[in-house]
Amino acid sequence: MGKNIDDYIDRGLKGTPEIKPGERKEYLTQLRERIILALTNGQVMQPKLYTPIGDLMKRYPSSRLYLDGEVSYAHLSKYIRLATQNNIPFTIVDDKESSTNIGLVLANTSAIDKDDIFVENGEFKKHIR
Repeated sequence: MGKNIDDYIDRGLKGTPEIKPGERKEYLTQLRERIILALTNGQVMQPKLYTPIGDLMKRYPSSRLYLDGEVSYAHLSKYIRLATQNNIPFTIVDDKESSTNIGLVLANTSAIDKDDIFVENGEFKKHIR
């Protein structure tokens, strides 16, 4: 009984404990197991759009797009436009306490445990327009 009261008090004072906080900071609030695709800041800042992401949005209609708020809106806008066209909600994550080199995450609502979530630069360049 004492442990339950201590847990209750801790949650009241500190909030609900977060699962895998380091992973969530790196992947724009998302857990790795839910990620469909992740692009680096450098890839997001390319002037052209990575086109396969549109197909992934169609394949996973219940997904959500997360964008790094530290990246200029001028670079994010092409992905916001694509998400809007595909009826995919998006969130711009602006975490002042931590920094990540991930600029975009397309995540599912439940775990999919995809092995390769990143796109190699060579493959990325083949699919931009």
